[in-house]
Order: sequence, then C-alpha cells, then structure tokens
Amino acid sequence: MGNELIMGIAVIVVFGLLVLVHEFGHFITAKMTGMRVDEFAIGFGTKLFGFQKGETYYSLRLIPLGGYNKIAGMESDDDEGAGARAYSKKSVWQRMIVIVAGAMMNILLAYVLLVGVFLWRGIQTPIETATFGQVVVNKPAYQAGLRSGDTVVALDGKDISTWNEFAATVRDSGGKVLKVTYKRDGALHQTLMIPEYDSKAGHALCGVTEAFKSQPVGFFTAWYLAAKQLFFIVHMMVDTLIKMIFGAAHAQIAGPIGVVTVIGQAAEMGLLPLLNITILLSVNLGIINLLPVPALDGGHFFTLCIEALRGKPLSPKMVRRSQYVGMSLLLLLMIFATFQDITRLIG
Repeated sequence: MGNELIMGIAVIVVFGLLVLVHEFGHFITAKMTGMRVDEFAIGFGTKLFGFQKGETYYSLRLIPLGGYNKIAGMESDDDEGAGARAYSKKSVWQRMIVIVAGAMMNILLAYVLLVGVFLWRGIQTPIETATFGQVVVNKPAYQAGLRSGDTVVALDGKDISTWNEFAATVRDSGGKVLKVTYKRDGALHQTLMIPEYDSKAGHALCGVTEAFKSQPVGFFTAWYLAAKQLFFIVHMMVDTLIKMIFGAAHAQIAGPIGVVTVIGQAAEMGLLPLLNITILLSVNLGIINLLPVPALDGGHFFTLCIEALRGKPLSPKMVRRSQYVGMSLLLLLMIFATFQDITRLIG
C-alpha cells in the first residue's frame, strides 16, 4: 500500500508540474503582451478550488489531464469587453509568442531538470563489476533478497565478473531457478532467483539496473552537458516521430494509462529514474504540442502563419471547423493509444 501511495503521489506531481509549467508559459507571455487573462486553470471539469487575484481567477479542477488559460477574445468572435487587450486585437507576432510559449516552457523545464541532474549526479560511468544500481520492488531480484549495491560474483555455478556476463546469463535463463552468489559489505551470501519472461523485451528479466559511478562536474559544465543532452533527446524524438508518420518505424504510442504506468514504475526505482522520465515527458509534451494539428498549439501557430501571409485572419467559421477536425483526430488517437495501453497491460 505504501508503494502504491508513492506511485500515486508521483503521478500527480509529475502531471501537475508538466501542466503547470506549460500553462504558465501561455499565461506569463499573455500578460507580458498586454492580454487580459480571465482564468488560469490546472485540470478540466469540476472546480475543486479557486480564488480571484486581480483580474484573473485561478482554479484547480477535477481531471488532471491538462489545463487552460481563458484569454479574453480568444475563444469567441467578440473581445468580451477587453478592447485593445483582447487576444484578437494583438499583432500576429504577439499571438505567436503566446501560442508557442507553453511548449517552449516544457522544453525549458527539461533543460533545467537536466542541469539539476548533472549537478547532483555528475557524469555517470558504468561500474565494471556486476553491481546493482536500482532493484525494483516486487521483481525477482528484490523477492530473492537482493538490494542496491550488491555485487554478483557467481550465477548458476558460473563465475561472473562483469555486468554484461550477468545480464546475458539472466536473459538466457528461460525463467529457470538461478543460484546467485553475491557480495554485500565484504561478505558472501547466496540466494535463489527466478527471472521472469518479459514479452516486450523478448527475454527474461529480474528487475535490476546497472550501477554507475559519478564524476562531479562544475556549474557551467553542467549547463553545457545539459544542452547537449537536451539536443540529443529532441533530435531522437523528432526523428522517431518522422519515421512513425512515414511508416518507417512502428507506432509506439502511450495514452494516459501507459504514461501513468511508466511514471509509477520510475517512482518505484527512485528519484533519479523519476526525474529522467519527467524530463522525457516534458520534452515529448513540448514537441507534440508544436505539431501543426488543429486543436494543438502547433495548429494555432499554423493558422497564425497563414494569417501573416494573407494579411488577414481566417474566418471564425473555418477556424471552428478545423478545431472540430483536430479534436476528432486527437480523440481517435487517444482511443487508439488507450487500446494499446490496455493490450500491453494484459500482455
């Protein structure tokens, strides 16, 4: 029950942080460009809590799968009494800034978290021996009594000196009982472990990660390394997305169930894996929101680009129709992703 509580808290915190940062990007740039923001909301549906401060109402709502800013003149044909402060009355470039700010804030969040990880953990290099980094609760290794920091020296009667030897033996074990000889605090111990077959990986696993040693880095070096790592993550995600769109890669899509599961699994493994998955989700949220799909930020940005080229905005009727098409596509994608999540869960 304690682990389930930790997983639940982790899911709420991660979702809440990603949504808060995204919506704050829209909010702060709307304020900076002189727009009137009537409401800043985290979540959708029934209001759980709210308060008025100045001209803006701040609220927390029941369904934590997003959020919104109610900017005067953005969702309706009139300016809702905002006059020159209405979204529709601002220049194209000001509206563009507000639209892309949410995604940019998610990418900025990932960057800041990466800097924090480098300052905290330094550069990680693998330990040559078969030493455990993380041991996942309720997985075979944990159930066998193995813990973080243990070093395997023999497995199923075979001497083990490197992590690759350990991983290969577990992978090829076929789920049979393995006799594990390991070292803890300088003393040798023995236990029995039964690796479990993982259908996604295609081989047996026991629920452990490789141990790493840390090399501290300086403050400015951390920012440089974080920038390189962020560029690599963005490039990897964009490349994968392009391949999925053109059919060059299998569409591995996770819906809310899949994301919740991944966050929960990361929380079980510790703070560092949880930070890493938060970084990946934040970058992913930023990139996906910039896609030129109606109902996403990228779709709004695309219509603004058309407006800039035409010299006048699209008709409200055309914009509404494109929004309906975009929402329908997103709903179908959500259903497909949820179906994949359920399929993965039941194997």
